[in-house]
Amino acid sequence: MTLTELKYIVAVAREKHFGRGAEACHVSQPTLSVAIKKLEEELQVKLFERSANEITVTPLGEEIVRQAQSVLEQADSIREIARRGKDPLAGSLRLGVIYTIGPYLLPDLVSQIIEKTPQMPLMLQENFTVKLLEELRTGEIDCAILAEPFPDTNLAIAPLYDEPFMAAVPSSHALAARSSVTAEELKKQTLLLLGTGHCFRDHVLEVCPEFARFSSSAEGISKSFEGSSLETIKHMVAAGMGITLVPRLGVPKAALAFSGQDTSAEQPSYIRYLPFEGHVPTRRVVLAWRRSFTRYEAIAALRNAIYACELPGVIRLS
Repeated sequence: MTLTELKYIVAVAREKHFGRGAEACHVSQPTLSVAIKKLEEELQVKLFERSANEITVTPLGEEIVRQAQSVLEQADSIREIARRGKDPLAGSLRLGVIYTIGPYLLPDLVSQIIEKTPQMPLMLQENFTVKLLEELRTGEIDCAILAEPFPDTNLAIAPLYDEPFMAAVPSSHALAARSSVTAEELKKQTLLLLGTGHCFRDHVLEVCPEFARFSSSAEGISKSFEGSSLETIKHMVAAGMGITLVPRLGVPKAALAFSGQDTSAEQPSYIRYLPFEGHVPTRRVVLAWRRSFTRYEAIAALRNAIYACELPGVIRLS
């Protein structure tokens, strides 16, 4: 039994496909298949049920795969201990970020990391919350920047900041003349949402109960449109298709003149961003990592780099 064989069975269990598992391990499918067959013969158990269309893990295989993942993590820990003895921050850090945070935080964060810890380059991945949680569990990434709430997966969590939302409306919209807006005023508007799978869609519906309450009526949510990214949604707003909510870091600096927060900024042409009055919808952004992850200095350095970012309009947490 080798660590390589354990890596192969974990990959196949995750991908539920021998070809994709081989691709994830950067080997040919025959090489992977032969190694797994050899391990099954050594253990005298069947790890996978093979059919023409899919691969499923046997009940005993599930237990073995979980233990294999634990062994691989322990092996990584040994390597990390050796690396920390030379330089605690040496080596790349695999960071996952959800789609609605990455474009707005990463440019500044990468600059901070290059300046402060150049020996610790970030290997970045953007994905959905559910996918990043799975990759944290299986050790494919080291840590992730997520927005609460998400399922409790026994991860270590460090709060980073609370981020308010702002309403984005077409410049020709009746609300565009306002200096602020309330959730009540948005009830009957056509709301533009991200598609299913984006946690930001759920965050909007959770923090704005007015939208959810009217989701079954002939107005509001039921006549909403969907986009694949916040930037796409913004273009839809500019085209006059409806309104949306955006996280504060997603508001361009030039647009702050509309909200009265920066009178020197040049007025944008097609979208006006309005702050909320009264109850302000907010999301909490956190850093999450496996409790078994041993590079404590790397996590601390990443948090310090995030706090060194500009982060306009958010409430920093410690």
